[in-house]
Amino acid sequence: MLYRLFPYDAEAPIDREGGALFVPRALQGRGRHDAPPSYGALYASRSVVSAVAERLQRFQRRRLLAEHLTWEHGLSYAVAAFEEDAIDPLLDLDEPRELASRSLRPSIVATRDRRITRRYAREIHADGRDGFAWWSTIEASWINVTLFAERVRGRLTLADEPEPLGLGHPAVREAAEAVGVLLG
Repeated sequence: MLYRLFPYDAEAPIDREGGALFVPRALQGRGRHDAPPSYGALYASRSVVSAVAERLQRFQRRRLLAEHLTWEHGLSYAVAAFEEDAIDPLLDLDEPRELASRSLRPSIVATRDRRITRRYAREIHADGRDGFAWWSTIEASWINVTLFAERVRGRLTLADEPEPLGLGHPAVREAAEAVGVLLG
């Protein structure tokens, strides 16, 4: 299962603003694997806690308030689940043979230097892959996924209705503890 945190509008089509597969390419460019002129980077995780923790980490050592779970445009965040088997097998950047074949080292996969992470993401995109899996820099046992939005659109479907997040949601509570965020 893949989990994605996104600003949710229950009335929006799945691939439009407020939908679980919407990628706002005009707002991309700061993310780890972003290359908006080439593709939309759709970030997900194989762990719901990791998906939430990626959002919450910016509030480390601060108190999380309900409004922090709302996007700038007033939409509340929700988490969506997708069946991973609907897409081609992802390149696994946690696999030593894959790293060696691409001349990548684990430190390069996890670097904060976006020029480097975007370069290998563009190379993987050029290979025709649907995306790739890599470990979270928050907790290495959490596997995150970068999907190339245009390649997976139409194949990924929701496993269930998205779950709006609130301070009491179990994934929010666990993610807050993992990244050192105080609740409420």
